[in-house]
Amino acid sequence: MSHYVDVTFDCLPLRSIDRFDIPIDASPAFRDFCQRVIAAASKHGLHNSYYLHNAHCVFHLTNDERVGAIDFRFEGTLLTDPEDQRTVGSDLNAELDKETCDWLTGPVAQWFTETVNYAVRAEFDRYIAAGDLKRTIERLQRIQQESDTRGGFLGMGL
Repeated sequence: MSHYVDVTFDCLPLRSIDRFDIPIDASPAFRDFCQRVIAAASKHGLHNSYYLHNAHCVFHLTNDERVGAIDFRFEGTLLTDPEDQRTVGSDLNAELDKETCDWLTGPVAQWFTETVNYAVRAEFDRYIAAGDLKRTIERLQRIQQESDTRGGFLGMGL
């Protein structure tokens, strides 16, 4: 246990989605996931928005990993500034998954549920600083430059 708060997630940049049709043979779980992503893209747009899924936020309240952990599952959208350098907003759905905290009460659990947004935003800023998004930005700049040199057209020799 090295952190007071452990945040893990899979990140889907919404700008990477090029199709919004759901495969006809998709499982019910995948169909539901696709519908949530489509709703997020519709609500927040495709640029500077990232869909986080398969995600957990665990608060450690003691130095004993067997006691005092509050684990939330969450999913939703994070929004960044125009340069993708820092998180400026979040629209996450968090729910308590499990806990090892006998003294956890309803109001405290609700407060931690709201705190998930702040913890995830801070962790996403660390994710950005680690350079994962920097490579994406560089790739997008190369694509834009290639498009500009070809008069705004890419692919198929257009």
